[in-house]
Amino acid sequence: MDIKIKENLKKIFGFSQFRGNQELIVDNILKGNNTFVIMPTGAGKSLCYQLPAVTIGGTAIVISPLIALMKNQVDQLNAFGINAHFLNSTLSKSESNRVKKEVLSGDTKLLYVAPESLTKEENMEFLKTAQLSFVAIDEAHCISEWGHDFRPEYRKIKQIIGQIGENLPIIALTATATPKVQQDIQRNLNMEEADLFKSSFNRTNLFYEVRPKVKTDTKKQLIKYVKHHKGKSGIIYCLSRKKVEEIAELLRVNGINAAPYHAGLDSAVRIKNQDDFLNEELDVVVATIAFGMGIDKPDVRYVIHYDVPKSLEGYYQETGRAGRDGLEGHCLMFYKYDDILKLEKFNKDKPVNERENAKVLLQEMAAYAESSVCRRKVLLHYFGESLKDDCGYCDNCKKKREEFPGKDDILIAIEAVKETHQRFNLEHIVNVIRGEQNEYMESYKHDGLKIFGMGKDKDERHWKSVLRQAMIMGLLSKDIENYGVIRLSPKSEEYMDSPYEVTLTKDHNFEEMIENDEAEVLSNTGKAYDEKLFDLLKVERKKVAKSKGLPPYVIFQDPSLEEMATVYPTSREELAQINGVGMGKVTKFGAPFLKLITTYVEENEIITASDVVVKTAGTRSKVKISIIQQIDRKIDLDEIASNLNIDMSELLHEIEQIIYSGTKLNINYYIENIMDDEREDILHDYFMSADSDKIREALNELEDDDFGEEEIRVYRIKFISDHAN
Repeated sequence: MDIKIKENLKKIFGFSQFRGNQELIVDNILKGNNTFVIMPTGAGKSLCYQLPAVTIGGTAIVISPLIALMKNQVDQLNAFGINAHFLNSTLSKSESNRVKKEVLSGDTKLLYVAPESLTKEENMEFLKTAQLSFVAIDEAHCISEWGHDFRPEYRKIKQIIGQIGENLPIIALTATATPKVQQDIQRNLNMEEADLFKSSFNRTNLFYEVRPKVKTDTKKQLIKYVKHHKGKSGIIYCLSRKKVEEIAELLRVNGINAAPYHAGLDSAVRIKNQDDFLNEELDVVVATIAFGMGIDKPDVRYVIHYDVPKSLEGYYQETGRAGRDGLEGHCLMFYKYDDILKLEKFNKDKPVNERENAKVLLQEMAAYAESSVCRRKVLLHYFGESLKDDCGYCDNCKKKREEFPGKDDILIAIEAVKETHQRFNLEHIVNVIRGEQNEYMESYKHDGLKIFGMGKDKDERHWKSVLRQAMIMGLLSKDIENYGVIRLSPKSEEYMDSPYEVTLTKDHNFEEMIENDEAEVLSNTGKAYDEKLFDLLKVERKKVAKSKGLPPYVIFQDPSLEEMATVYPTSREELAQINGVGMGKVTKFGAPFLKLITTYVEENEIITASDVVVKTAGTRSKVKISIIQQIDRKIDLDEIASNLNIDMSELLHEIEQIIYSGTKLNINYYIENIMDDEREDILHDYFMSADSDKIREALNELEDDDFGEEEIRVYRIKFISDHAN
């Protein structure tokens, strides 16, 4: 290696040695070879092109997808004393001309260009006359329609490079590329022969965790989590601008130093929020995926996905912003399958091919979340890498999992792939195993196969999990050419000839957890709340309920008791802040509970954690006030939902929050319109004798009376309001 390179590494960038593949990559670029780099976030990709750019003559062009982050890169290079510029639509005509002049004079070592700017005729003409050293394509996964951030303009890059300079070497870099995406990038750039440098995707310092996204509990968990990591830097990702604003505001009103970041913000505000985060003026940035590409902040201690990402590549890249300094990073995702369905709806207007691609990526995302297999194993397998043993450093490895012997199921799965000639996707193979009749079965004559229906005694979720676990074990494989198609692997026949027992694990049933309002919180000490106090509160609730002649859940629900056993409220105001309580219930039932908690706190010398109580932002309260006012005026609930631009289910959720907090609402006028006295009596008797007010239990119990979910929810509102408030 050139001695000047080693000198520049130390003198300009301050490193005494290279990391991982960096030296080999730099050497390959200096030799003028096309180079393809797959390297996880935080492993030092930028240095791979920046160091050769400052060492050899001419200007290196860096094609980067996000205008907002070019400035960040250029500022860092300027701080190192490197002459770097960006050329994009944010520059005025005179600023553009000044940048071009410096490039033509040979002073500029790196020029960052957005792909849109590269296609402009005037810029292409200017670059033809400049002395260029090579072209670096950053975030190269944007080229692939199978990548998580596909940009059609990236598809034109190879053609443009051919026009601005003959035989210009290309270095393409990405932090996330499945085997399919890798192949797609190389084909599009005519780089099949390029030297490939692929680093391991295993970020051993990151802890991966997925929790159910329980509507009543997630915001509380979020605030508790962030407060527990007080003073540490974190990023919270949401899918929509609206949700970003809502969560940033929620954190702020709860005393957390947070700000939003999304493309809809004024450019100056966006830049300020980004800079404040980098300069530690802010602890938390709540952002859409527009935030983070190229952000070089090494000490982000946690990345939270409040909403499910669109793909595992996106998830991996976003979580990769945690712990870039090699110290611990926590990657937490809140998950519910409804979010996957919502994202599928967003794709409905895309061309058929794109829509199908997006659906496959979303199903992979759901499979990762619901899997009980070591998270690291699942992630690495997705990127074409394997991990022999469980990592021991993710929620699935820390929790007790439900295991079952899998030999017979694996044999059925392999046989199904073999009999269908390795040409079908997971869904079709599962349908064959379960004996599901549809048009495809008949047209392919798969309903006549020996394997057809052999696994009909187990559900779809079970067989999908078996097939995925077989792939992770290498007993089946994915077809790279035909994405989604499952093939036999070199191990498949071997296993069929000499099968051996393997242990499989049952997937998480998040829908069940969410229905039961159970947000599992990973904790080495067991439950997140004080179990002893919780038991005492339950006894007290039973006593109060008996004296009032009401079911216990009408007094306070279990999640409310859990929160009391977490934050130890000892005043009326603190108790009123507990989810599902409110001042109305405090007045009616609060006194004995406050007395019990106060005594318990004193006897056990507990420091109360009242700062975990969720305060809500004013805008949320406005919605509730509007609902109360409209109900007072006896406006039909459907009309209220329409006025507020929300659906009926969301409206009922808002009303439930109001009445569970102790406010009395009279919706008799609406109930009289939708059900007769007899049906009211049936529901009244049910709720009076039921152990809980869970809708799923009510639907099962009242199955013969043909009640709908909405009908039961509406009556439950009346019942709680009449008896608890």
